[in-house]
Amino acid sequence: MSDSSPLPPVRLHPEAELARAALSTPLLSRAARLARWAGPGTRVDAGGGLVDEQLPAAAETLGLTGDDAAACASEAWRVAVDTGLVEVVDEEAGTVAAGEELRQLTGGSPHDVLAVWLTALETVVADATVPDLDGIVDTLDEGGEVDFASLGWDPEAEADFLDGVLANLYLLTVREDGPGEAPVPLPALAASMIVPSGMGEPTNDVLEQVSDAMMRLDDQFRMLEPAGLVEYQPVDEALMADTDEEQAAAPVDETDVARYGMVRLTPLGAYGLRARLLEAGFAAPAVGELADKGADVLLDGTSLFPPGAALAETEQWLTRREPLAAARELLAAARGGDAGAPLRRLRCQQALSLVGAEAEPALREVLDDAELGGLARVWLSERGAPDVPAPSPELVFWLTIDTVAAQLQAEGNSEELRALVAGLAQQHSGFFATAWRVEHPATADVLEAMGRLHPDKKVAKEARKAAFKARSQQGY
Repeated sequence: MSDSSPLPPVRLHPEAELARAALSTPLLSRAARLARWAGPGTRVDAGGGLVDEQLPAAAETLGLTGDDAAACASEAWRVAVDTGLVEVVDEEAGTVAAGEELRQLTGGSPHDVLAVWLTALETVVADATVPDLDGIVDTLDEGGEVDFASLGWDPEAEADFLDGVLANLYLLTVREDGPGEAPVPLPALAASMIVPSGMGEPTNDVLEQVSDAMMRLDDQFRMLEPAGLVEYQPVDEALMADTDEEQAAAPVDETDVARYGMVRLTPLGAYGLRARLLEAGFAAPAVGELADKGADVLLDGTSLFPPGAALAETEQWLTRREPLAAARELLAAARGGDAGAPLRRLRCQQALSLVGAEAEPALREVLDDAELGGLARVWLSERGAPDVPAPSPELVFWLTIDTVAAQLQAEGNSEELRALVAGLAQQHSGFFATAWRVEHPATADVLEAMGRLHPDKKVAKEARKAAFKARSQQGY
């Protein structure tokens, strides 16, 4: 995933709602409870961790029982220290006190609460990439350092792999053609990192790598779920013990898919992963970010948004403005002869479709405008406005070229655009004989694209000839 190409915009839940979700996660609620429990008599070791003698009391405070109670309490304490909920005030004496961040959880804004949660999330994500280090003492080298090679563990590669998986889960969640908030099968998520693009039937080696990745991710998502990042249905443990080759080769029906693990990104998780992506330098927009910007920023910013996200962003922008003023601002921003202008005008037209009759004066003001007169006539006619002047043939052709240019930029070689191209040539006899003369910066590019997209070879050839004439007319 390129950090220069913007991701689809995410629709975030309100910060107040997300902050409440963060406070209720086992990760943060346990850390906060231990921070309030800690007092002058609480002792920590040189690394800031609770000394062994304190762990039973910490586990009891958290209501934890069982063999892993002490380990869970130790982990919750470390999160409290890492997030600043607890501060080590005297390293030599090993004493602690409540940290400034603890006050942020109770008296701070929702944004303050989420900032503490994000710090806690980083701790857990880092922990999730560390393998089970039982017997780690045996791997220490002569200098007392961990011999990663003997563990078969590359810390940087492990971190990159998990980051890639989480980025893919985020992309699947925010994409309009993805599963959205529905759970994603763990095998599909693992395969997205392992199977090369364009590979047909995966080889046995690739399938084995996918299986290994699934087992690693199963452990990691079990760790990430208490942070509120995901909702996770683990891999059925019976599958791990199943060695029946005939059953393994049998087709997997839809009800069996869930047995291989299902993961869903929560609204809080979407907030957290977007924050991590932004920190890593990715363009990760959120719906609503443009609501207080000018119309020029709105039209440019939504130019590559999927339709649903562009609509949601525009609706938020319009709710903050009076209709007539908004229409005038949109029309002014839609002007231009640059490469992005046709798509700006298309987004402008879509935005104006959401504005009521109060905007009519703004549309009438641009009826004689060479660039906006066409869309103004469309808007007025669709609303049954009286006295709408008929467009000249030149304006009809200009608007056609402008519309196709916008669709090319927005959709590329989509099926919808192919249908539009075929329809234009069929409805207008002699279309190309006139179209090449249209004085629009994109005329040659549009005709060239029509030659590429039209299914009829004869018509496609006419389009290419017209494109050549247009380029000759433009002087190149």
